[in-house]
Parts: sequence; C-alpha cells; structure tokens
Amino acid sequence: MRISEKTLYRTVIGGLLSVYALSAFAHDGVHREVMGFADGFAHPFSGLDHILAMVAIGLWAAQNKRSALWVLPVCFPLMMVAGAVFARSGYSLPQVESGIASSLAVLGLLIAFAVKMPLWFATLIVSVFGALHGYAHGREISANSSILLAGAGFVVATLLLHTCGLGLSWFARNSRLRSLIQLGGVGIACTGLYSMLA
Repeated sequence: MRISEKTLYRTVIGGLLSVYALSAFAHDGVHREVMGFADGFAHPFSGLDHILAMVAIGLWAAQNKRSALWVLPVCFPLMMVAGAVFARSGYSLPQVESGIASSLAVLGLLIAFAVKMPLWFATLIVSVFGALHGYAHGREISANSSILLAGAGFVVATLLLHTCGLGLSWFARNSRLRSLIQLGGVGIACTGLYSMLA
C-alpha cells in the first residue's frame, strides 16, 4: 500500500498538533500518582517531553540502521526500568528535569544532522536518557501500587512510541521526506532548549 506525500504530511501535522495538546498536562506542578498498568501506559502520553524523546529514539535508531534498529529501542525502556527502580528505592537524583530537557535537545540535534556513531556510544547516550526518564516516571508510581504493573504499562507505551518513530522513518524513505524527519529533529531540539530555559 502506497501512501501519498500529502497524506503523510497531514498525518504528521495532525499527530504533532495532538501531541502539543497533550503537553498541557505535563509538569504542571500537580502530582499525579500512577497506580497500575493503565495509568502506567497512559503516563508517557501525558507529557510532550516524554513523547518526543521516545519517538526520537525510534527516528534516530532508523537513521543509524543495522543493529541500532533494535538495540536502541530495547535499551531505552530497560534503562527506564532501572531508573524507576532507583527512584522507588528512595535515592535522590538531582537535575532530572534538566536532564530530560537535555535529552530532547541532544536527540533532536542527532536527528537533525542524521548523526551516525558507533553502536556502543549510541547505546550509552540512550541508556543515560532512558534512566533519567525512568527516574521521573518512577517518582510518580504510587507506593500502594504494583511497580511491576505500572512499569509494564510504561514499557509497553515506550515501545509503542519507539515503533512510531521507526514507522515514520520507514515512510520517509525518499530524500524529500527524509529532510522532513531532519526538520522534525530541529523541532525536537528546540523544544528541549525551550524547556531548559523556561
């Protein structure tokens, strides 16, 4: 099935507008406890920073190709789980929000310039960012809930968002649309920079 460029543009624009609308719920100072699988699954969709970072992992993995196509999208949620466990253990991690904003800026620039690097280094970058995002999620898991159920929800949603990034890259195989993905990287980087300065 072939999708026209016009349809793809409309889909991307519609998706970005939907994501922007969801951002109103992110980091507004209101603490929302995550109770179970459904809350865990929904939580990554409630903040623009998390959505963009997770989609960006898929986009960048596709630009690197080969093993990165599956290593990076698997590494991020694994390290997210590690970060969440760290948070639930009561350990404090400073500057988490700044780190999350930095992850957007860095991933956006990597996509914008289609940076390819050795798999071990790309995995290290993704691991650090995954742990930061996981720590932020872990702080919001209710003490009365099952970390396994909530964590499973986080992981499934994260993998779905990674798949969206991989899918967008697959649709953007020709050079004109690849430049649109790189332009999206600029937007992701700008969002991260804005968050860092706000």
